[in-house]
Amino acid sequence: MEIRKKFESLKENSEKALVAYFMVGYPDVYTSLKILEGIGEGGADIIEIGMPFSDPVADGPTIQIAHEVALERGVRFKDVLYVSEKIKGRFPHIPLILMTYYNPIFRIGLGDFCRKSKDAGISGLIVPDLPPEEADELKEATSSEGLSLIMLASPTSHHERLKKICDKTDDMTYLVSVTGTTGARDELPLERIRRKVEEYRTICTKPIVVGFGISNRTHVRQICEFADGVVVGSLLIKLADKGEDAVSNMVRDLKEGTRS
Repeated sequence: MEIRKKFESLKENSEKALVAYFMVGYPDVYTSLKILEGIGEGGADIIEIGMPFSDPVADGPTIQIAHEVALERGVRFKDVLYVSEKIKGRFPHIPLILMTYYNPIFRIGLGDFCRKSKDAGISGLIVPDLPPEEADELKEATSSEGLSLIMLASPTSHHERLKKICDKTDDMTYLVSVTGTTGARDELPLERIRRKVEEYRTICTKPIVVGFGISNRTHVRQICEFADGVVVGSLLIKLADKGEDAVSNMVRDLKEGTRS
């Protein structure tokens, strides 16, 4: 799996992963493509591509607005595939993860969705509203296309649930740093996150990255002391109106925090 190889390569270089998220179609398809190119140029290790959805329950106000704007622009799955294909062509060494909700996958058809995603250069899927207890059918579809299914864990995930998550996730687990929705925060509950990562490691050997609330290089450096990487999204969405260079420079700065 491409994502697993990325983590192995980073470990060899004493680095952790910077996973950078951006929404296709915010503020329009062309601009989001340019910003995603800037994210690649800035040195992101993995790019998480957002697909707009009308009820993004896991996302905070910043990313919710991006969903709304993209939908108002008429952005659909075909646009996400177009952008993904362009980004993969430009940065073949960067794994792409598609972040979406289960309803669009179900509506399009699990097999069709996974096949088209793979053809467009996607390496994995994150589906925030899909619990491990209900993931068997999608996991079968992703596995048949060689895609990674990436499960989410939360600060309240107990021991037995972490075992289920580990069983269903493929190349990494996405640990939500705080309860609630996405959004940059001034402070993070670092010790609580550390304890959850340590608990996870007693159960699962697959890489774990931490997202939600990460808003500066200090956060990145602190979390990378004990996790395998970080996910940054809302911060980059907020910078979108300043252009691709501003986003690219931020990614470059955050990436420094992943190097030991």
